[in-house]
Amino acid sequence: MNILEIPFLSDLTAIRRDLHAHPELAFGEQRTSEVVVRELSACGLEVHRGLARTGVVGVLRRGTGSRAVGLRADMDALPLDEKNDCPHRSKIEGRMHACGHDGHTAMLLGAARYLAQHDVAFDGTVYFIFQPAEESEGGAAVMIADGLFERFRMDAIFGLHNWPGLAVGEMVVMPGPVMAGTCSFEIAIRGHGCHAAMPHQGVDTLVVASQLVLALQTVVARNLHPCEAAVLSVTQIHGGQAWNIVPDDAVLRGTIRSFTAATQDLVERAVERLCTGIASSFGAQIAVRFDHHYPPTVNSTAESEICRRVAKRLLGAERVRGDELPSMGAEDFAYMLREKPGCYVWLGNGPGTGGCTLHNPHYDFNDEVLPLGVSYWVNLVEEVLPAAPPQQ
Repeated sequence: MNILEIPFLSDLTAIRRDLHAHPELAFGEQRTSEVVVRELSACGLEVHRGLARTGVVGVLRRGTGSRAVGLRADMDALPLDEKNDCPHRSKIEGRMHACGHDGHTAMLLGAARYLAQHDVAFDGTVYFIFQPAEESEGGAAVMIADGLFERFRMDAIFGLHNWPGLAVGEMVVMPGPVMAGTCSFEIAIRGHGCHAAMPHQGVDTLVVASQLVLALQTVVARNLHPCEAAVLSVTQIHGGQAWNIVPDDAVLRGTIRSFTAATQDLVERAVERLCTGIASSFGAQIAVRFDHHYPPTVNSTAESEICRRVAKRLLGAERVRGDELPSMGAEDFAYMLREKPGCYVWLGNGPGTGGCTLHNPHYDFNDEVLPLGVSYWVNLVEEVLPAAPPQQ
């Protein structure tokens, strides 16, 4: 592997662990932003604050080229109690970096520092984008609404996520869909309450809910082409307050994941047909509501090929994988990829043993990955913004 020698690696490790110990939730990344601003300013970068409240953009220009590229890292943590016993475990109850955004932030800070302090050959502008609120609040969309791409005009944008279960030193680079779009749903059932000993006098909402749970499992299996992908999961059932009363109302909630708008629409129409049919069968009233969250994360072909070349040169061709299945997890970098061409890659974080998987209370970012991430970003900048050859 052609990994850069990073003289300040111990500083990056300390920053990463400091961020891990002080996790902040969506749009509340005040301390994290201060760390980012401090580090970028110390490197002499132009720094802009305030996009999406706590977002930060660092700017580094070199040469006379007009092309520009955006590199993005997310900063927020999760509302989760950490169960690790390491010295840098979360100091804040009910919050932890269980997805590695502390590592993402540290790696991008490392890339900014390396590019600023070393004679790396590139020509153009690099925007280092530190984004809040990836986990649930769509911070990417808010940054865009606040003028990210108008204020910082770039030709392409790139993202990276650590990936437990993928070996350290391996990377997944794929064109097309890489993460699913996500939509939540709520199904409200209105029956007719009655005494549990006299169910013939009412319309049993819980029986209707039970029928719906089972029927919804046929939506993907019997409506989608077998080669298409989607997931529909019921995750909540609420109804009833006493053991001897059939309740008036019940509610089902859950999630739908898919990779295209057409698939999402097909699933929604199938859910609505089932609700209408089951309501008619039982004499109940059923209303369904869909709440669309992140769109699918779809990599552009040309930018994916650029990232693949960089990864192969950096890690070796045998360590760059392009045949993985997309993830049904969601990622708000999708909003940025709807505006600009780009690519989102997975960087191996090592075995996911002992609960070291994403969104798990035993997760911790693997500090061995820090120099790999920094090296990838630096090499990507050289590839996307090549310097003109010296004149003879």
